[in-house]
Amino acid sequence: MAESESTAVVDAGIDDLGWSNTRAWVERSLRPGDRLCAATRLRGGWTSQMRRLDVAGEGEPYSLVLRSFVKRFFVKASLGLLTREADILRLLAETDVPAARLHRVDAAAEHCDHPSLLMSLLPGSLRLDGKDIERQTELLARQMVAIHRLRVPEGARPRTYEAWTSLERVRLPEHSKQPDVWQRAVEVIRCPPPAFRPCFLHRDCHPGNVLFTGEGAGLAITGVVDWVETSWGPADLDVAHCSTALALLHGVGAGMRLADHYIAAGGTLSDAPASHLYWRVLDALAFAPDAEKVGEPWRELGREDLTSAVLTQRLEEYLQALFSQYG
Repeated sequence: MAESESTAVVDAGIDDLGWSNTRAWVERSLRPGDRLCAATRLRGGWTSQMRRLDVAGEGEPYSLVLRSFVKRFFVKASLGLLTREADILRLLAETDVPAARLHRVDAAAEHCDHPSLLMSLLPGSLRLDGKDIERQTELLARQMVAIHRLRVPEGARPRTYEAWTSLERVRLPEHSKQPDVWQRAVEVIRCPPPAFRPCFLHRDCHPGNVLFTGEGAGLAITGVVDWVETSWGPADLDVAHCSTALALLHGVGAGMRLADHYIAAGGTLSDAPASHLYWRVLDALAFAPDAEKVGEPWRELGREDLTSAVLTQRLEEYLQALFSQYG
């Protein structure tokens, strides 16, 4: 997780209610002589409650990050989600991908107040303000290429990807200036998924899950976080998800350029425009009608301009741009 997320403090009380068992579990995992001296609630997440834990002892002080599922839906799914993330963090420890190191996991809440995972704190910060966006997009594309190229033994591969919407679940805006665009999008996902060459996917790669340091030419990625949705599937789907997020955050142009940067970085996408369009539209419709699942945490991190109306409009404009280029 991000070191700089400590600036987004909800509370800093080490003895706040609701995690006494979890705190004891954390303390039992520390080195002899180390002690937990501060706990800071972090903003910016939607699925989990996040805390930065500062540890002091005989050596240099250090920090850990605690992820806990407290919402009922995610508590029910926590065994699969946190077990998957723990397995992926172990796998990535042997690679060059800048991911956190697993410290401890209690996916079934056998010892903690809530299902929890403890990991190292990564340097860097989220960059959601649009500064250096072209450089940021290039780096995102390169990082995805590196992730997709990971060679994973068959027995260690994550689950096959899951679509995050369908004809039965998709929700369209009630009031739209271009209802035909939305209906056309629905027709696209009415078709069966195109054939693809599977690879290792982050599955939720977007600017809200990537940490950066530096500026301008010195901008660099220092961490990729949130590996609970890691999957095995088409590279087009990871590119689609990040593209949608960029379009929502920074406008249609940013979302449309990512695929070009990905190919320039050596990545491979579907040769058939209709196939690539399918994955892009499938992902975009999962955000419909108003992208509130990302809008709320993004506003917490300073993007108050991203109202539901703005996000719906950008999603509609993005779909239209996809049809213009690939349809």
